[in-house]
Amino acid sequence: MAGAGSPLLTFHWFLPTSGDGRAIVGRGHSIPMGPPGPLRAPVAGPSGPGPAAAADAVRPPDLEYLAQVARAAEQVGFEAVLTPTGTWCEDSWLVTAALIAHTTRLKFLVAFRPGLISPTLAAQMAATYQRVSRGRLLLNVVTGGEADEQGRFGDHLSHDERYARTAEFLAIVRGAWTGRLFDFSGEYYQVEGATVMHPPEPVPDVYFGGSSAAAGPVAARYVDTYLTWGEPPAQVAEKLAWIRGLAATAGRELRFGIRLHVITRDTEQEAWAVAGALLDRLDQAEIETAQQILGATESAGQDRMRALHASYRNNGRTSDLEIYPHLWAGVGLVRGGAGTALVGSHTQVADLIEEYASLGISEFILSGYPHLEEAYWFGEGVLPELRRRGKWAPPGAARPLAPAAVSPSLPTGFGAWGLLGRALCSGTWAWTARFVSCPSSRRPPRPRRPRSAARWARSRTA
Repeated sequence: MAGAGSPLLTFHWFLPTSGDGRAIVGRGHSIPMGPPGPLRAPVAGPSGPGPAAAADAVRPPDLEYLAQVARAAEQVGFEAVLTPTGTWCEDSWLVTAALIAHTTRLKFLVAFRPGLISPTLAAQMAATYQRVSRGRLLLNVVTGGEADEQGRFGDHLSHDERYARTAEFLAIVRGAWTGRLFDFSGEYYQVEGATVMHPPEPVPDVYFGGSSAAAGPVAARYVDTYLTWGEPPAQVAEKLAWIRGLAATAGRELRFGIRLHVITRDTEQEAWAVAGALLDRLDQAEIETAQQILGATESAGQDRMRALHASYRNNGRTSDLEIYPHLWAGVGLVRGGAGTALVGSHTQVADLIEEYASLGISEFILSGYPHLEEAYWFGEGVLPELRRRGKWAPPGAARPLAPAAVSPSLPTGFGAWGLLGRALCSGTWAWTARFVSCPSSRRPPRPRRPRSAARWARSRTA
């Protein structure tokens, strides 16, 4: 376990701007929800035709609901919320700007595509956003890996050309942010005197992901945090070593982040039951349609995601979706982009987070269905566990004590009753509050013996 001198981890959540629900809602990355109209048609209830079951309800991405998710993320201790970009979600700039007034310290990791607006305009928008939000903007640059999706916006460059253009775009944005007149002449952009009224304070951190040979040099030269989707640790380690080498050649050091879903519960059995319920609600025709779209991708990262659940799709077993202990590839059957989830008890999820952290990952961008409830499950279950281990502290709080000095833990995961009950029962939890319910009489779940990677591999060949 980490001591008090170890670097702290940072956790971000996700804004479901395509809609939300208890199923895998919001396909992301060029996969539409369906024809125009309601997000999902009602289905028959348990007794035949009638009102849809609660599990089938879809929550529209209106401002009221997204504000609930943002406030929940802020309350339980997330640093920022990632907001996606693309045809099948609301515009990330407009949604997050509207949410500034609904939150107090939460940052907004705004995803956008660099080829669709002028780099000087993007620099101006970001500088204004920083002043309006008092420094709460982070930028996620999404070059784009789907030709059809890019074509909707009039962008017809090839895959590698898009990354070359991204490099020029970021060079101009960073030049404009200096507040001095910046000239640039490249293959894709020629600007004279690019600047902004006032340099942003602070300069927004730039997040970026890409697994192709064309993406690596862009990350090495221009970004602050390199992102990867949630592959098994060995594959992540290989990718991080590649980017570190490129960054070292450029004379830079980067931070590393990972994008994952999460299903965490008081016991391992409860968590896998939730994963199973998500899988049960997927229609085979829907999986085939999604995979047909994703199979035509130009994204190297998306190809790597699809490979993780290939065994299951080729007449495999449900257990094939657990591709590493407590790493589940079921989400990627119908969702583009991030397609894996951490699944297990709060302790098991924390263990796998620490395993990724040991590779050099310091930022975790997480999500879960539905995003409101799952923010609380993670915030009430896993974050306290990581705080006890000295790996995390609430934003703005003092560094946590070493694990040996932290007071004994209370049972975790009380769902909607939240954290104020814990605050009343232990001063350790005074950093946040929601509803009142003292958990002192609740018996903690029986601890389970964690599975090592070796035991997991043996269990799959038995």
